[in-house]
Amino acid sequence: MVRRPLGNHHHGPDTFLVTSDATSDATSDTTRTDSTAAETERLRELINGARCVLFDFDGPICRLFAGYSARNIAQEMVGWLARQGLQGLLTEQERAHPDPQFVLRTLDERQPDSDLVDALKDMLTREELKAVPSAWPTPYADPVIRTWDARGARLAVTTNNAADTVHRYLQSRELVDCFAPHIYGRTQELHQQKPDPYHLNRALRAMGSDSKSALMIGDTADDLEAARRAGVPFLGYGSTDRKEKLLREAGAQTVVRSLDSVLRVLREKA
Repeated sequence: MVRRPLGNHHHGPDTFLVTSDATSDATSDTTRTDSTAAETERLRELINGARCVLFDFDGPICRLFAGYSARNIAQEMVGWLARQGLQGLLTEQERAHPDPQFVLRTLDERQPDSDLVDALKDMLTREELKAVPSAWPTPYADPVIRTWDARGARLAVTTNNAADTVHRYLQSRELVDCFAPHIYGRTQELHQQKPDPYHLNRALRAMGSDSKSALMIGDTADDLEAARRAGVPFLGYGSTDRKEKLLREAGAQTVVRSLDSVLRVLREKA
């Protein structure tokens, strides 16, 4: 006969004791699973509904400044201003900003349509072109582009970088034919840069695409805002915790950490 220890009187079948912590953990796991499943389904809907795909360039397609510092370019632009005696056009904080696009955009707001802005714009384009040989392809970007193209989607690049920079990079990866001639980059009118939807609307008009059947893939809040204003569904590419957080805080509903997720859905569709 098996005796139970004193104080452990029990009637009926033995059961596991479930604590409130265990219940909470189980509920949390279920919530995360449901959230992941819902986001995966949204990703499928975005991809399967896209007849036209608009890619941002620096981020979703490559890391343009992987081996060529963007901060150094920004500092070169600020140094050039100083040599012209015009450093006062920027505040001390703005002069320390690591993004050359920010420096250019800020100066254009203060000196629109000026020779000064044209000179800095040309400088930035030259530096971007120098960065191309050391740019790193975004993981899975090449097969995503080729697979989407093979499935018959029309592809475009809509970027604040120079179109020549994009063309040279795509040429180096043998991807030009997947996009050409739909590469829309920095123009003389800097106010047309994202978050303005100008580049997206140019692409949609040129490809004869309705905005609702298109998809924008970007990695910044400016990309998201441009897509919103153009009426284009948006897929965020947040390769780091910080980038994903910024996209979600800006309102992005669907964000992938890797384009592998996109490639899997495209192959699923095939």
